[in-house]
Amino acid sequence: MKNDCIESIRERRSIRRMSAQDIEPEKLQEILTAASWAPSWGNSQCWEIVVVHGQDMKRQLSEILSPKNPATRTVANAPVVLAICGQVHKSGWYSGRQVTRYEDWLMYDLGLISQNICLAACSAGLGSVIVGAFDHARAEEYLKIPSGYALVSLIPLGYPDHAPSPPPRRAMADFVHFEQF
Repeated sequence: MKNDCIESIRERRSIRRMSAQDIEPEKLQEILTAASWAPSWGNSQCWEIVVVHGQDMKRQLSEILSPKNPATRTVANAPVVLAICGQVHKSGWYSGRQVTRYEDWLMYDLGLISQNICLAACSAGLGSVIVGAFDHARAEEYLKIPSGYALVSLIPLGYPDHAPSPPPRRAMADFVHFEQF
């Protein structure tokens, strides 16, 4: 694995074409370990991850992606798909009441864990893409997500079958503000 965090941040891309090569169990374990170390609101660790290896389940999930979603084949063909879920009303809540401005902080926390997963995958020589446009209710049914939990995204993992160019980035001067907006 690469040791340079900034290098992984710069090299990470959304990979939608992956080879059929299996992911070594130790690499998957390292990615899941990186996920476990993601920060969360109040250390709530509201996340749950369903690891999908089965071809039938990956096919079912791919069939409920939004029409023309470029990740449809990726979900169907990736060696592993991670389903990223969160416990509702755990993150951003204290003693049963909402204490943040937002209804639920789980989206923020699941974004953090997703970033750890994608950076760890890149560091391990794997590709990933975060998929969010699909029929969530049907996917929750397929994956037997219990009440009180929400499936937010799917992250296919595999060895990249291509190397996309980096997308253009905004200049820091366009979005970094000092003292006031």
